Amino acid sequence: MSDTAQPGPSNSPESLAAPQLRRELRSWTRDLAVALGLALVIIIFLYQPVKVEGTSMAPLLSDQERIFINKFVYRFEPIDRGDVVVFWYPLDRSKSFIKRVIGLPGDTIEIRSGHLYLDGKELQEPYVPASYLDGSSYTSRKIPPDEYFVMGDHRDSSNDSRMFGTVPRDYIYGKAVFAYWPMNQFGSLTSSSTVSAASK
Repeated sequence: MSDTAQPGPSNSPESLAAPQLRRELRSWTRDLAVALGLALVIIIFLYQPVKVEGTSMAPLLSDQERIFINKFVYRFEPIDRGDVVVFWYPLDRSKSFIKRVIGLPGDTIEIRSGHLYLDGKELQEPYVPASYLDGSSYTSRKIPPDEYFVMGDHRDSSNDSRMFGTVPRDYIYGKAVFAYWPMNQFGSLTSSSTVSAASK
C-alpha cells in the first residue's frame, strides 16, 4: 500500500489574516458601542436639548432654534458675566427663559438711554447690534447677593431683569453651550465676545 499525504494547515498570509481581521472588527465594534453608550449617557445626564422661542436673544439665537444646555456646569464653576443661561422665570416657575448674564451679585447696574453702566462705567457689549438697542433707562441699583441681572441681546424685544427684576442663583439651571439646528447655526455658543426656553 502506498503512503498518502493529507494536506496540513495552510500557513499562507491570506489564511492568517482572516481571523486577525475578524478580531479587529469585533474590537472596533465593541469600542464603538461603548463610545456611543457613553455619549448617550453624557447627553441624557449632563445636557438637555432646548427649543428657543422668541427673538430676544437675536442675533445669537433665533426663534425655534434648537440648542443644548449644560445642566451641571454651575455645580463646578461660577456664573460669569456674558454667560447665556436658562432659568425659571421668577414670576412663574412653570416657564423657562434664556438670557445673557449682565450683572453679578454686588454689581451696581444703571441704564441711560439704552446704554448700560456697570459700577459707573459704560459696559462694552459687542454682542448687541446698534439697531437692537433701545432708548430705555433704568435707575441705578445694586444687585443683591446670590442674584443676577439678565438681559436679552435684542434689547427692544426682551422681557428681562428690567421688567421682572434680578434672578436668584437657585433659579438658574443651565448654560447654553451648543446650537444644533438649523444646520447653518450649528456650532458652539461661547461668551468670548463679551467683556423650550423662552426668550420673550
